[in-house]
Amino acid sequence: MSYNNIETALIHGGISIDERTGAVNVPIYQTSTFKQDGLGKMRGYEYSRTGNPTREALEALIAELEGGHAGFAFASGLAAETAVLSLLNTGDRVLISSNVYGGTFRLLSKIFNHFDINYTISDTEDPEAFEKDITPDVKAVLIESPANPLMTITDIRAISEIAHKHGLLVIVDNTFMTPYLQRPLELGADIVIHSATKYLGGHSDVVAGLAVVKTQELAEKLAFIQNSTGGVLPPFDSFLLIRGIKTLGVRLDRHVANAEAAAKYLTEHQAVKSVHYPGLPTDKGYEVNKRQAKNGGVMISFELKDNYDINTFFESLELITLAESLGGVESLVCHPSSMTHASIPEEIRKKVGITDGLIRLSIGIENIDDILNDLEHAIAKSEVK
Repeated sequence: MSYNNIETALIHGGISIDERTGAVNVPIYQTSTFKQDGLGKMRGYEYSRTGNPTREALEALIAELEGGHAGFAFASGLAAETAVLSLLNTGDRVLISSNVYGGTFRLLSKIFNHFDINYTISDTEDPEAFEKDITPDVKAVLIESPANPLMTITDIRAISEIAHKHGLLVIVDNTFMTPYLQRPLELGADIVIHSATKYLGGHSDVVAGLAVVKTQELAEKLAFIQNSTGGVLPPFDSFLLIRGIKTLGVRLDRHVANAEAAAKYLTEHQAVKSVHYPGLPTDKGYEVNKRQAKNGGVMISFELKDNYDINTFFESLELITLAESLGGVESLVCHPSSMTHASIPEEIRKKVGITDGLIRLSIGIENIDDILNDLEHAIAKSEVK
């Protein structure tokens, strides 16, 4: 099949047609095991933890979209991250961006620390500062760009060049951008991970994680970990995720258009103290993001001025839903310090800028006028007079 553009690859990439029947959607192979024709005579599959045709189609698709050697599907984004971090050995250390998803921090500080795999928070926005944090025990760097929840931008190419000079593995969480907007492997990363629950699934109806590796060596290691630890994505969820990815391009085009309008609205609003969105020319990371991504993405965070009550703001929203997660077709809002990043100690949150007044917005694909009207209504209600 011949095509050159990602919009087409989203629909026809990977294994897009069932070879046996010609079905234009890969079937849900809802089976735990597979018949063998004799000892050692398998038809390509033996047990669904090890390999399943529906999951295999998804894994081939995400590998193609990210431009990697192989893809792996897991039961959640954190399951994918756990498998990737399991590539490290006892005594190793990983550098992480100064603001990352709270679940990532919890995983490193509460789980991997038991195996003497440690972390250091590094300012990956500043390549020189990042290089100074590299000690002999550092074996990997885990980047989010844009980072959750302050939307800070890391120069993936620059950090990858420094990391590789020191023999480090470069892992990039590409959840916020997806391969439609940013392709970290082409910028020098070794592994890309996704909470596919978010934009890849896109409909708030599946929990999933994906990882894509750049080399055969990494593929063999991660395949062993995936099979050995068993946190795989079930066939039905794999089917849902393939279906979601098919519309990723058209959804993100609408998401981004709405986000750009919402960021402009918030920037110009007299009640707003600060706005974090890398698609704004005034944003600190704008130029770097412009070089490595298609646009500023969808996620926005902001703070209201001191004479506005955020509890009233959240309670006054009618269209935008207060909930964990992001990336669905519906607009979602959350309070990072008490929700997504509550597992990060308060002193660290404050140090990196995750204040108690920070609000994170995942802009949906509703009509933008309705989204802005809801924000305006909630902001007006929240003013303390």
